[in-house]
Amino acid sequence: MKTYIHIIFILFTATISAQTALYNNGNLRIHEGGQIGFHTNLINESPLDNNLGLAGFYGSELLTVSGNVTPQFHDMEIALENNMQLNLGMDNTNNTNFIFGSIITPTAQPDIFYNFVDNSFYSGENDFSKIEGYAAITNQQNFGFPVGDVQYLRPLIINSESVNLFAKCAYYFESPNNAPAPLTPYDTNATDLDVELVNTFEFWRLEGTVPSTVTLSWNIRSTVESLTDNVDEVIPVGFSKASQQWVNLAGSAPVGTLTEGFVTTESFVPDDYEAITLGSSKNPFEPFAKDVLFIDNFYVSVNGDGINDNFYIEELEEFGGNFLQIYDRYGLKVFEMTDYVNEFVGFSNLNNVPFGEKEGLPTGVYFYTIYIPEDDLNYQGFLYLSR
Repeated sequence: MKTYIHIIFILFTATISAQTALYNNGNLRIHEGGQIGFHTNLINESPLDNNLGLAGFYGSELLTVSGNVTPQFHDMEIALENNMQLNLGMDNTNNTNFIFGSIITPTAQPDIFYNFVDNSFYSGENDFSKIEGYAAITNQQNFGFPVGDVQYLRPLIINSESVNLFAKCAYYFESPNNAPAPLTPYDTNATDLDVELVNTFEFWRLEGTVPSTVTLSWNIRSTVESLTDNVDEVIPVGFSKASQQWVNLAGSAPVGTLTEGFVTTESFVPDDYEAITLGSSKNPFEPFAKDVLFIDNFYVSVNGDGINDNFYIEELEEFGGNFLQIYDRYGLKVFEMTDYVNEFVGFSNLNNVPFGEKEGLPTGVYFYTIYIPEDDLNYQGFLYLSR
């Protein structure tokens, strides 16, 4: 059982809302091994940084964080039935654990964001626990922004050519044509020559100065079938600030089906674009058209019962070599191997999955892709991982 230290410098009742709050106007610090549990609003008016312990936000009520000085926590966890509203930015320097509930920032105020600083990361993100609004990174090169809306986690994965001093991302379940203030409308009818259609259901806003590739995913709500009936024609598109039109950012072939999949961009500077989303390519301009064969869908149950304990594809024995990659449903690569046989048993062999290394990858749907060099063949499919 965890023991929490509840520290209150000034506990007061606001005369208007009758809502109690912890008002920090002093020198509050959580030392290594220390823990503090917040069950009420936080108003921060003094430095709250250099912390080394755990700060948790708990309860059944909506909690708000406000004030004039950005708080910085080392380890932070959220277990709130009605979410956390940030009216002030918040920094995290180690781990953010999403147990339940989302962190909400006002998209009308993009200068308020939840910031993952240096080597900080997160765990437990899902459709019910994520960042609804703006997430940012400081001094990080590769990152998956755990953003979404009230219904879905819709992350954006960035891989940059060098460290980002600062980058920021938000997801909008809105038509780009009706982008809310302070954004301006991004006309989906204004397209470059090789773009056929632009998604009118969702878009991401990404800010950054370092050339980067970005991976976008889609689900059934993305209605990709309204763009094309051929998944090979799905492309990432960006609204160019220079040309004021949507341009093709495709850097790889799409993976998945019309109801679920992901695609990665070429390298570009995020600040050159107002928004990015999914679109469809206009033939014959599609640069990645190729035959992709589906082998099968697989079930991997890593429970030690000797049945389906690893990911084994019998057809690979027919070829002299192969290159296999496994991605989660959002496009984060979790495993890759040359000359694969049956080595995948539910654990990542990459260094981009910082949490859960010992526990293994979470239960769920994953995509796999296989390249056969000797015959220049590409295969893809799904696997379901169970524990």
